[in-house]
Amino acid sequence: MDACSRRLLGWSITDHLRTELCLDALLAAVAARGGRRNLPAGIVFHSDHGTQYTAGEFRAACRSLGITQSMGTVGDSYDNAMAESFFSGFKREVIDGEHFATRADARNEIFTWLNWYNQTRLHSSIGNSPPAEYEQHLAQQSLVA
Repeated sequence: MDACSRRLLGWSITDHLRTELCLDALLAAVAARGGRRNLPAGIVFHSDHGTQYTAGEFRAACRSLGITQSMGTVGDSYDNAMAESFFSGFKREVIDGEHFATRADARNEIFTWLNWYNQTRLHSSIGNSPPAEYEQHLAQQSLVA
């Protein structure tokens, strides 16, 4: 999630929590920003201390992309409040109480919701705009400046 625009940049779905899940999501986020060559300097990737994020393969990928990893102190829930809030809403609106017939059905429902989140959902923290619209607004302001 981009902390400025609240846009969800990269995600991946699988039946495990191994490093490749997070690595796939990271690479999807890089692709969403136009690929490795278009990444701006100074990107910070913040996460908890999960073994997926501390694994050598994930750390090496961040280094090779010029991404600085950030992790809060163990047991400190405040530094990751934005992500916690997102996942709370996601679980409440998509997962809780649902019984998907197949993994494909679950995947389709999740991707539909993620697209809605980026394109339609209004966020009070960015002027009651959807993330994609807010990013377009920022890009236009930057062109004017």
